[in-house]
Amino acid sequence: MTKIEANIPDYLAKQAFAVAERENVPVDQIVALALSAQIASWKGSDDMATRAKRADMATFDRIMARVPDVPPMPGDELPEGYQRSRQTSQRAERRA
Repeated sequence: MTKIEANIPDYLAKQAFAVAERENVPVDQIVALALSAQIASWKGSDDMATRAKRADMATFDRIMARVPDVPPMPGDELPEGYQRSRQTSQRAERRA
C-alpha cells in the first residue's frame, strides 16, 4: 500500500467520516473506494473517446439500414416533443 496525504474540503471530510461510521469501515476505505470509482469513470470516458475515434459511420449506417422500419414497441416510443440532433437528422436523410 502507498500512503497518500491530501488536503480536502472540510465538508467532504465530514461526509467521508459520516459514511465510514455508518458503514462501520475505516475512512481510508471510503476514500480508496471513492478514488477507485472516479478513476474508473475517467478511464471509461477515455476508452469511449478512443473507440469513438475508430468509428466507421459508413459501416454503422450499413448495419442500421438492416433494421426493419416498424413502429416501436409499446413503452419504447420517443417522448412527446422529441427532436433529433442535427447530426442524426443528416444521417437519416442520407439513408433515405
